[in-house]
Amino acid sequence: MIAPPDEQFADLGDVTLCYETFGDPQDAPLLLVMGLGTQMLGWPAGFCEELAGRGFFVVRYDNRDSGRSTRFDGVRPPGPLELATRRIKQPAYLLSDLAADGIGLLDHLGIERAHVVGASMGGMIAQVMAARWPARVETLTSIMSMTGARWKGQPALRAYPFLLAKPPKTKEESIERSQALYSFIGSPGFDRDESELRETASLAWDRGPSAAGTGRQLGAILASGDRTAEVRGIRAPTLVIHGTSDRLVNVSGGKATAKAIAGARLELIDGMGHDLPRGVWPRIVGAIAEHTAAATGASAAA
Repeated sequence: MIAPPDEQFADLGDVTLCYETFGDPQDAPLLLVMGLGTQMLGWPAGFCEELAGRGFFVVRYDNRDSGRSTRFDGVRPPGPLELATRRIKQPAYLLSDLAADGIGLLDHLGIERAHVVGASMGGMIAQVMAARWPARVETLTSIMSMTGARWKGQPALRAYPFLLAKPPKTKEESIERSQALYSFIGSPGFDRDESELRETASLAWDRGPSAAGTGRQLGAILASGDRTAEVRGIRAPTLVIHGTSDRLVNVSGGKATAKAIAGARLELIDGMGHDLPRGVWPRIVGAIAEHTAAATGASAAA
């Protein structure tokens, strides 16, 4: 059974973020940044607890326009033509604003530097944090993400009906939509817990779905354009993780990210798609723990 999160709120001025923590605040802080249209529940509580068991103070949060964080309902999401042409006339915000939210949350928690881990759009946000706030990012881990380059990391054509479908009108319809989505983008090499997926989708509905918010977040991605030049400036020790079976962000996106960042380590996981099934947790948690330990050890030695 998935218990409701122990939610807290950080007032950052124009934005209020909903967040939850795991582990001892005296341990090394690790900020988890989730992806497009996905609440912080996308980082399963069990996954967060495993990270906390490795000696991290884990923080997960709802990005603006998702879950229980501030909604920008006064701004129209981009229309189909804007999305198709990738020309967003009036974006509600950019990836840099989403990154500033994460830095603001660290300020709220009194955290000077953190290990930052982002998945999908969250990986893009984490990249911007590392590029623009280098003093705040101890290490970077970018999972199933991309640099925004036009021809790298693009979805499979069969993914577009899921991305462009009309939003569900009921909880049950939302749950069924989630099941169908993850049957397509999920990891074919790992078992999928259908009952857990249903419970997560149900809790996400109760916390407040926002199709318009997802549209505004997508507009932020497209309006931010190709960030390869900025990503090349990242100096934080970087780990890039990507599944070889990712149908939503092609593995070329992860390869391009690792190529752009000097010294980045690329870890490809066979059979992993665009999700975090329980079977892949040991591999990812272990890789993050090894990556951060090596980076902080090297820093201490220097």
